[in-house]
Amino acid sequence: MDWRTLAGQLFPEGYQISEQASVLTGTAQMDGQTISVIGTTDHTPIGVEIALDQARAVLATVREHPQRPILLLVDTVGQRLRHRDEMLGINSYMAHLGKCIELARQSGHKIIALVYDQALSGGFITSGMMADACYALPEATIRVMGLPAMARITKVPEEKLTELAQANPVFAPGPKNYERMGGVQSIWEQDLAAELIAAFASATPQDRRMQTGAERGGRLMAERVVQAVLQAPVLSG
Repeated sequence: MDWRTLAGQLFPEGYQISEQASVLTGTAQMDGQTISVIGTTDHTPIGVEIALDQARAVLATVREHPQRPILLLVDTVGQRLRHRDEMLGINSYMAHLGKCIELARQSGHKIIALVYDQALSGGFITSGMMADACYALPEATIRVMGLPAMARITKVPEEKLTELAQANPVFAPGPKNYERMGGVQSIWEQDLAAELIAAFASATPQDRRMQTGAERGGRLMAERVVQAVLQAPVLSG
């Protein structure tokens, strides 16, 4: 979906969002209050400049508008795969973006993410997955890695992975599978403006994705493994 069409549906009270080099920044009116809007468009890959632009926008909100709600609009094909970005340390830039979002959360900002088009790989992990809760439109594309690429890396035949994807959402792309795993809180199919208001009203800094994934039957072992590690005896040297 084009971001302008999306904005018209999300913000019937009005918005002031600009696009520059595939980065979206600005504000919008929601239920009588102003929120910050930060995101990407055009399926853009996240390189060092885009990571810094988004981090800068998050920090500006924290500094100039304490506790203002933040909406992250996600449309990215992941981190930019260029030698220059790798040599500059793209992982550090993306980690910086994630830390800035966490700083905003610790400073009292409610943070909601909406995948309105594509969400792949590290570009999704350091933006949408860093929010208090992530939501998606039904036509969105969400995956960490495509099955052909997964087959090349794991050496498991693609046919086998395709078979596993039928029963296990961990292997399967799409917002429904991520909803089942708890990574996506819910899929917005009705009144987007009302969904947005409700999402911010229920937002909490507590991360319940593991519990949600277990309750929905899509991520059964994550919480058990974490609890086992936390309860394991500490061996002193």
